[in-house]
Amino acid sequence: MNVYDSARMADVLAPMGYAPVDAPDDADMVILNTCHIREKAAEKVYSELGRIRQIRERRAALGRQTVIAVAGCVAQAEGEEMRVRAPFVDIVLGPQTYHRLPEMVARAARAGDRSPSGVVVATDFPVEAKFDELPEASAPQGPTAFLTVQEGCDKFCTFCVVPYTRGAEFSRPARQIIAEAKRLVAQGSLEITLLGQNVNAYRGASADGSTWGLAELIRALADIPGLARIRYTTSHPRDMDDALIAAHREIPALMPFLHLPVQSGSDRILAAMNRGHGTVEYLALVERLRRAQPALALSSDFIVGFPGETDADFAATLDLVRKVNYAQAFSFKYSPRPGTPATLAEDQVPEEAKDERLQALQALLREQQLGFNRGTVGRTIPVLLERPGREPGQLLGRSPWLQPVHLEAPAAAMGRIVAVGVRAATATSLSGRLAAPVMEDAAA
Repeated sequence: MNVYDSARMADVLAPMGYAPVDAPDDADMVILNTCHIREKAAEKVYSELGRIRQIRERRAALGRQTVIAVAGCVAQAEGEEMRVRAPFVDIVLGPQTYHRLPEMVARAARAGDRSPSGVVVATDFPVEAKFDELPEASAPQGPTAFLTVQEGCDKFCTFCVVPYTRGAEFSRPARQIIAEAKRLVAQGSLEITLLGQNVNAYRGASADGSTWGLAELIRALADIPGLARIRYTTSHPRDMDDALIAAHREIPALMPFLHLPVQSGSDRILAAMNRGHGTVEYLALVERLRRAQPALALSSDFIVGFPGETDADFAATLDLVRKVNYAQAFSFKYSPRPGTPATLAEDQVPEEAKDERLQALQALLREQQLGFNRGTVGRTIPVLLERPGREPGQLLGRSPWLQPVHLEAPAAAMGRIVAVGVRAATATSLSGRLAAPVMEDAAA
């Protein structure tokens, strides 16, 4: 979602004469678009700000100004603290206010000082206004594109800052999303990933005044000529309804890959996390999804060392992972986030135990990912070629299951879906060769 938001910031700044540059050393404005989901990510913001401050001082010596802005969830959560820790920052803006960037830039220029009182801070939650006032996207995203359809969260998991930094759940009107998707396809995107903190909680107004869920939205998007692939992330098990499960069975453009975070395999820990489901419900949901789409691959999120987690709780997580058999997964040590209930828990898990559990979990997940990837060796699969690869003459693409695929292919194949014979697999990627020649003329 931050990738999408960053692109839209560039869109709103374009009328002021701003255009992206390759490095901050050349920038008249630097915007850090931040994440607050883990402590390490938040602290990186301040170390990066120190580096950017040095760049500004070097440019100032040459008579060149540099505006510094911090956007996103760290800005939302720590706006007032940032005025003290980094008073040289000109603009602090939350994720729901970036449509007002031109106004903030003008105010920062008028302020003309670097004192805390001169910082422009905008951290309110006018989410409806943001999407209504954003200009049409100007720069093509390429063969694959992101499209935000839903923001915010009403779940209030006890470890998570999202409800406090992104606000309540909000769904964009379907007509607005469909129009943006058509523009993306017209600009050359073959695949669109629908984004939301709880994307399958989407409940948007349709053209006839009814309310669509994510399944109805996906069906409408699948009718757009030229849109070959649709994905969505991140979903919550509580919002996976019958219509969306059926969409996985009935809509060829909906890719057979689903990110379905569970966080823990212990019912006791899931209750402490306020997840609103247990392992029985989660495993039953996985079974229903796989019945609907036998080719479906699953990924997930896991937190180890949540307050109160015992060896038995962690063993239950490993057991769940073995039962599901994931194609990919993200796993992290629990990170206390200010303002969340879990931070106040007295039974925090020692760092040493967190480290040991994370290593054990990741070893199992890597084993499963390698097994899944090796299962594609010898098959011919469709791959959307997205960008140049690591070696000359090589292109990189993605399989329907989101696996990176490396192969030698002509430049004319970029941005196309080609048949690839998979020859080898590692835990993180596939390699293969074209199963058929690529025509130089796209119209051939």
